[in-house]
Amino acid sequence: MSVNTELRAFFESRRQQIPAEVGAVMQRAARELADSGQADRALTVGAKAPSFALPSATGRSVELAELLADGPVVLTFYRGAWCPYCNIALRSLQRHHDAIAARGARLVAVSPQNPDESLSYAEKNELAFDVLSDLGCGTAVQYGLAFDLPDDLAAVYARAGIDLDRFNAGHPRTLPIPATYVIDRSGAIRWAFVDTDYTTRAEPADILAALDGLG
Repeated sequence: MSVNTELRAFFESRRQQIPAEVGAVMQRAARELADSGQADRALTVGAKAPSFALPSATGRSVELAELLADGPVVLTFYRGAWCPYCNIALRSLQRHHDAIAARGARLVAVSPQNPDESLSYAEKNELAFDVLSDLGCGTAVQYGLAFDLPDDLAAVYARAGIDLDRFNAGHPRTLPIPATYVIDRSGAIRWAFVDTDYTTRAEPADILAALDGLG
């Protein structure tokens, strides 16, 4: 099953449980973000990938330059472990981790949540790749992905018990648009997936095809 088939099935099952007024807030926020044109302004193929040095779930600093010294990098941005769609996407990437590594690439996932939250998630799901913390979304800003939740949607999340202030270490409103990049050893973005619809993610098969196309 493709990851987007899995995501769509989850969305359909979840939609039945969401109160109409909550659904209206979520749909309006999604429409406004899509209409903002931000996805079109995010970095894409041909751009130089901005460097970063971010803490891993265990507190170790991971630098893009060091990763690229060993081979290409698959860099994926996600909203956080509180997002069920992100969890589905990350588990799918984990299932394809060996295939990514077999192509000489390193997979790293970046979210704005603090290292403790990332460590808990990585251990629980036995992730074999680095999960990095981009507190305040500084790296997401460089890639053109960071945006602020509107007040009414932030309130919906808070009422649902999603404590973004705790998860994101005092940066509760700023999240990245989910995105995945394939970066070659020179630091050039060779493949990109950016979508404001957080229920849609990069297909691992497309990531593997992009890695195969690096030559």
